[in-house]
Amino acid sequence: MSHSSNIVWHDSKVTKQERQQMNNHKSAVLWFTGLSGSGKSTVSVELEKKLYELGVHTYRLDGDNVRHGLNNNLGFSPEDRTENIRRIGEVSKLMVDAGLLTLSAFISPYREDRDKVRQILDEDEFIEIFVKASVETCEGRDPKGLYKKARAGEIKGFTGIDAPYEEPLNPELTINTDEQTVEESVSAIVHYLRDKGYLD
Repeated sequence: MSHSSNIVWHDSKVTKQERQQMNNHKSAVLWFTGLSGSGKSTVSVELEKKLYELGVHTYRLDGDNVRHGLNNNLGFSPEDRTENIRRIGEVSKLMVDAGLLTLSAFISPYREDRDKVRQILDEDEFIEIFVKASVETCEGRDPKGLYKKARAGEIKGFTGIDAPYEEPLNPELTINTDEQTVEESVSAIVHYLRDKGYLD
């Protein structure tokens, strides 16, 4: 017998649509994916600030922050990475149901894992943002000193060095942080959200 056979989903009397109406904007997941050091966290932090200034209800889920709590029992094996993203997907779905524009910033190196998150959300609720930067750029930034450790053999299975990163094939948006400033990146995302009707 499965664990879930005695569990019943309880619907709320307040719908996602009603929450969106009250907030005056749609809810969705902005899924930032890219190499370590590509600018996912930096851009998502500045975007959240900008959206807050515009009166948008947001919440930001960041890789390191989530691993401090919810996913502190997971490592960085392929299996654990997949489970990490599965859990984040489920949390993101709850956030969307709450009417929030949710900013998720995770390396999320595997296409299949990102696609699974897309599949659990309604149509147009998953906005994949590829934060593109060359390995050389990311290694040059190396904000956490992780590339240096990976090159020294202190970290095994590091994405972009000795573990794969599968670029999105058809992301909703690509931000090239080799060429675009943080301000330009934020502006491009806000423009996309307005253009597609997520924001007024």
